[in-house]
Order: sequence, then structure tokens, then C-alpha cells
Amino acid sequence: MSRCFDESHHIDVKDILARLKGLSAAEEFFAVLGVSYDPKVLNVSRLHIMKRVGQYLGEEDFSGLPDQVIAARARAMLERAYEDFATASPLAHRVFKVLKDHDPDNPAPPGRTFVPFDSVLKPIEKK
Repeated sequence: MSRCFDESHHIDVKDILARLKGLSAAEEFFAVLGVSYDPKVLNVSRLHIMKRVGQYLGEEDFSGLPDQVIAARARAMLERAYEDFATASPLAHRVFKVLKDHDPDNPAPPGRTFVPFDSVLKPIEKK
């Protein structure tokens, strides 16, 4: 298994929240926070990992904390989100609404019937 990230890399914690807000690629978050990852896991679950870390970060109150503490917490949250999906499939965690709504273990409440898209489409008959 290959892991990406050089563990000896120094993490710059100055204005970490502002820097994180400016990132777009999942790999950038891992690099900035100094978290190693397996590219195979990230390629399969990147959106799920990023959604989950966003949920974790959204639950935190960082006001008044020094950048070093914020960076350490953000790093721990990214590691936790990554491990969630390194050890189980995205279907096991169901972080996105579409997956939550169609959980076979949690059927839709009455009045919210799910109709599969392919059952709506019918082949066009040529006359």
C-alpha cells in the first residue's frame, strides 16, 4: 500500500482556517494538514471524506483558539474522516442525503415512495 505525504514536512499553522477555506482539492487538505493517505482510498471516497471532515469542522467552535490548536484539531478531524472511509465503504456511512434517503435498512416513511429511475423510462417504440 502506498501512502502519500512526507511525514517530516513542517506544517505551517499561520491563518490555518483561512488557508483551508481557500483549498479545493482533497489532496491539498491532506498536504496542508500533514495527513498521510492511500491514493486508492482517496480516489474511491474523496467526496465522502471531504463531506465528513466538513461536518466535523462545522461542529467545532474555533473562536479565540490559537492557530496551532486549530491546526491540530483540523488535522485530527481529517485523520478521523479518512479512517471512517479507509475502514468501511461510503455506503456504510451514508454522509450524503441521497444515500441516507435510500438506505435499505431504513425504509422511506409513508408517503415518500421511491420509484427507480429505470422503471420510469420505457424504450421508445418505433411505429
